[in-house]
Amino acid sequence: RFPQVLSLLIPGQLQRVTQRALHRLFHTRSCLFVALHVALQAAVFGEYTWEVFVYCWELQFHLLLLLLPYLLLAGNLGCFLLCSKANPGTVTKSNAASLVKVYAYDGVLFQRGLVCPTCSVEKPARSKHCSVCRTCVHRFDHHCVWVNNCIGASNAGLFLLYLLSLTATAGAVAAVTAAFLLQVLLLSNLTHSTYLDAQGQQQPVEIPFLVQHLFLTFPRIVFMLGFVILLTLVLGGYCCFSLYLALTNQTTNEWCKSRRFGGSHLPSQPRGRPFVYKNIYSKGIWRNLKEIFNPPTALERKKK
Repeated sequence: RFPQVLSLLIPGQLQRVTQRALHRLFHTRSCLFVALHVALQAAVFGEYTWEVFVYCWELQFHLLLLLLPYLLLAGNLGCFLLCSKANPGTVTKSNAASLVKVYAYDGVLFQRGLVCPTCSVEKPARSKHCSVCRTCVHRFDHHCVWVNNCIGASNAGLFLLYLLSLTATAGAVAAVTAAFLLQVLLLSNLTHSTYLDAQGQQQPVEIPFLVQHLFLTFPRIVFMLGFVILLTLVLGGYCCFSLYLALTNQTTNEWCKSRRFGGSHLPSQPRGRPFVYKNIYSKGIWRNLKEIFNPPTALERKKK
């Protein structure tokens, strides 16, 4: 009976340990992802500096083109530090009364008079309690594990700049690396070469052969290029989504919540007609984008 009891206990213990580890990883503030982020950047730029930069320098690439990834990296690190250290817009008992006046309650996603059970303060419109930071954040967007901080009203602009500069940095590294490999192919004249197939006939060299040749000659550079291209595509997609949210004056939290109302009904809505959520916070593209970098205060809203 002991093996049977043991077989029943181990899965339960493993499940609890796994849940505890995942909770600690994603639901508590941790520098693990920050360290991983820095390690990835160090690995990419180490390879870029050690091989690509040196080879491109020997091939007489323009110096500004070679230094562009480093300039973008410096800007990205600056945005990263500012975004991770900035106060995202914490709602406290001392400022809750003034923050309530900043945004109107839409009556759908945000209701007037709700009190956060954890912070014991009235929740301003567009705010949310972050279980990771254990505080309410004004104009809450999401908690970003990569910067180890919440994204809210006070650092949303910095986060957007961080995301744009990170995408541009990855794209610049990919562009310079691809230009180097293309230059190698042109100098070797492989693009005009031929090979003998199984029947002994000459065939022009195709792209798969060229990629295989580059991978055998520069395996680490080709692997790095593939990784950076994939990273650029992923970050580019996220950048487009973040820009869409900024231009329409939405947060990630609001966008996810509004999707849940598709096809649902409110008590005031007639039966048979699906409810369509309307974003009352959008003020036009230019003013929406301006609000990201210069969030409104209660005084500004009162003047308007």
